[in-house]
Amino acid sequence: MGVRRFLDRVDAGRRLAEHLADMEIDDPVVLGLPLGGVVCAAEVALTLRAPLDVIVVRKLGVPFQPELAMGAIGEGGALVLNDETVRRAQVTEEELAAVEARERAELERRVHRFRDGRPSTPLEGRTVIIVDDGIATGATARAALRVVRQRGARRIVLAVPVAPADELPAFDALADEVVCLLAPAEFWAVGQWYVDFPAIADEEVSRLLTAQAQRIHEPTATGDRQPGAPLEPTQGECDREVMVVTATAELPGHLVIPSGAVGIVVFAHGSGSSRHSPRNRQVAQALNEAGLGTLLLDLLTPREAAHRSSVFDIELLSTRLVEATKWLSAQPESRDQKVCYFGASTGAAAALWAAATLGGEIRAVVARGGRPDLAAEHLHDVRSPTLLIVGGRDSIVVDLNRAAARHLRAEHRLEIVPGATHLFEEPGALAQVAHLATSWFLAHCT
Repeated sequence: MGVRRFLDRVDAGRRLAEHLADMEIDDPVVLGLPLGGVVCAAEVALTLRAPLDVIVVRKLGVPFQPELAMGAIGEGGALVLNDETVRRAQVTEEELAAVEARERAELERRVHRFRDGRPSTPLEGRTVIIVDDGIATGATARAALRVVRQRGARRIVLAVPVAPADELPAFDALADEVVCLLAPAEFWAVGQWYVDFPAIADEEVSRLLTAQAQRIHEPTATGDRQPGAPLEPTQGECDREVMVVTATAELPGHLVIPSGAVGIVVFAHGSGSSRHSPRNRQVAQALNEAGLGTLLLDLLTPREAAHRSSVFDIELLSTRLVEATKWLSAQPESRDQKVCYFGASTGAAAALWAAATLGGEIRAVVARGGRPDLAAEHLHDVRSPTLLIVGGRDSIVVDLNRAAARHLRAEHRLEIVPGATHLFEEPGALAQVAHLATSWFLAHCT
């Protein structure tokens, strides 16, 4: 492609942050456009030691032609209208009010989901940095710029990793400054400029906003923390992004250790997934609520994950998992914790192989929709109590797990969730997985 692409949104956010850190920015607030823009914005906020918030805007479409924007709305009653479009489309006051009411209800619903009841960050008189993971048509970014201006921002910086070259001039009149790292002439989609561009779940946006709010507002034993300073673990509490350094790669992850945790569960994701997997995050949240720590991490680099041979290289995955376990034992907040594994799909094979390598060091293993057959030659060496969870409608994997169970010498159990398919997408299926996993881990960690 001739131009260095971004590894993922975290990489893009860090590269944006490096550029912004060299600018003279006074009293900044960082606003991320959902969903992917918040991931980039979190890195910017962390580097600049600035508050992180989400900017939710809704387009107001002409009633009989919804794709044609006649304005936009934002929080705090912000309303921006294109009077010329309203006039030409002959939209009445009643029609305009009806569209606004409908879109404002949706806006409030999304704001509540993302921010979980926290108030929005005041923007009056401040420098506001609006961040997205890239610009395609630019409609959302333009609406956000207008809304932020109406909310009283003194200076507005639009910061994006990539945008088509012919779109950028349109933002000069809306933003005081535009920061764009890549502006290719040939542009098809934002995702083409990323090696790894996964879908972002609403829960990930909420988690990032909560984490940054804690970094800024949580009190410490020595008084209030300086704005933007990292949240240091106290009394065993930890919730932070980490970089697990192995012999062959640096692997990004997210470590959570609740106060009084009885153990830490390390996740091994399945093929095509990552630490952002909404399914594994849902399970991790249930474990955290039960007093178990979690480490969600990518066992492959973005470059490795792009190759099918690496995705199914169970030996490589298990080696990385062993190295991540050793990394945990070297961290002050986790060195005394018991370690368990949760593996999904191919990650289950890696978890079993790694558990066999470490002997009795791993307290328990849970496999969700696992492929234990990919670690067949190591199953008889597993000493960790193992729970195999399979969907009742995932018939091939059910058979594979039944066959694998016959080779396990350690304590083990096969649980079949009725009516569930391979990804446990049916209502209540994943919650049942979380319940089974939590019970299994607690039983073997306490």
